[in-house]
Amino acid sequence: MQQWFADHMLISYLLIFAFVAFIFNQVFRVQKLPLLKEIIIHIVMALGCLILLVLQIDKLPIIQCLFVAVVLMFMVRIRYFVEGRQKKKHQNMS
Repeated sequence: MQQWFADHMLISYLLIFAFVAFIFNQVFRVQKLPLLKEIIIHIVMALGCLILLVLQIDKLPIIQCLFVAVVLMFMVRIRYFVEGRQKKKHQNMS
């Protein structure tokens, strides 16, 4: 799998950028920013993703680690959703 990602650098870069952008939006975004600041942040993220792409090509599992982080974030969201439904259910029964 590492070799495939190294052979397809554009796909690797897009995956890295998508995962990093998702993680940034879910973890670090507190409020909506003005458009210019938003553009600057995404440009800096794109440059940082180039460094991560170099590390990915150099045989470090960057995409796999980011994927695991995204999966864990989805699991936390599912857990919060289930807990919220259980709380509503208990409030309706009382």
